[in-house]
Formats: sequence, structure tokens, C-alpha cells
Amino acid sequence: MKHALILAALLVATPALAEEDPNAHGTLNPDEMTWQSNVDKARKGKIDMMVCASGYLMTKSGDHASARAIFEACAAAGYTGAMTWMSQLDNNGLGGDYDPDAAAEWDRRAAEAGDPVGKFNYGLDLMRGHGVAKDEALGRQYVDTAAAEGLDVAKRLQGAGYDLDEVTPDADDWKYAPLF
Repeated sequence: MKHALILAALLVATPALAEEDPNAHGTLNPDEMTWQSNVDKARKGKIDMMVCASGYLMTKSGDHASARAIFEACAAAGYTGAMTWMSQLDNNGLGGDYDPDAAAEWDRRAAEAGDPVGKFNYGLDLMRGHGVAKDEALGRQYVDTAAAEGLDVAKRLQGAGYDLDEVTPDADDWKYAPLF
């Protein structure tokens, strides 16, 4: 008799359990190591170094739209490496339009945040007048600061007398030529 009462109680309770919202207790076994989970985290503002680093893998694999979503969120959170990656994406039209003005702005932001690579890149932008008004003297100051902070490529440019061909392949000449 006792077993029959237990069985009856279970049968009555089973329909109530079946009607319970499957998401009531959160996501069971969520994606944790996928690209999409990192993009979702970035969109929700859950930024950390691992999420930001995943943008590198995404852009190197050719998924520039996902990389851009990651890097934009990471740059907004103050990660200067993400700012220099955003510059690279904008400067090459990857995952968006070719936009030298936006690229130079990302470089400027990284430089102002104290990043030596941002300082070097913004110095190049200024020296070329690419995405920003040309100012060779100010550009050299940025390069000199990056060199003083130990950035080898900045030291190399100094050693070459600020000859931009030292650090930029001649295949890019079309990109940096004046538009007038």
C-alpha cells in the first residue's frame, strides 16, 4: 500500500515537472570555449583578456566581423591592444569599410592611453598624413617616445633617419600616397 501511494504521488507530480520552464535554472552545459560565446560575452560587456585575445584568432582566420565585435568591446573597456587591432582592421577594410580616419583615431586613442605601439602607429599616421593632417615633426615625437619606451621597430625607424620605407613595404605606397 505504501508503495502504491508513492507511485500515485509521483504520477501526479510528473505533469507539473514537465511543464516547468527548462530555462528556469539557467543554461545547462553552456558553450564556453566557442568563438560565438566570446562574441556574446563581448556584446554583453563581459570583457577579459581571454575574450580580447580571441579576437586575434578570429581575424587571423578571416572572421573579421567577429574580430571587430570583440575588439570594439575590448577597446571600449580600455584594452589598447584592441585599439591597435581596430586600427589595422579599419586601415585595411577588414570586416568594414576602408577608413583611414578611423584607423588614425584608434592609433591616437591607443597612444593617449600610453601604448608604445599606438604611439608608433600614430607617429606614422602623422608623418604620412594618413587619416590625419600631416605633421612630420609631431609624428617623429611620437616615434621617439615609442623608441624611448623600448619599441624596437621605432628604434629601427629612427636608425633609418625616419625613412618610412624602412618599416612599410613598398607594396603599400598606393595607400599612403597623397590623394590630391
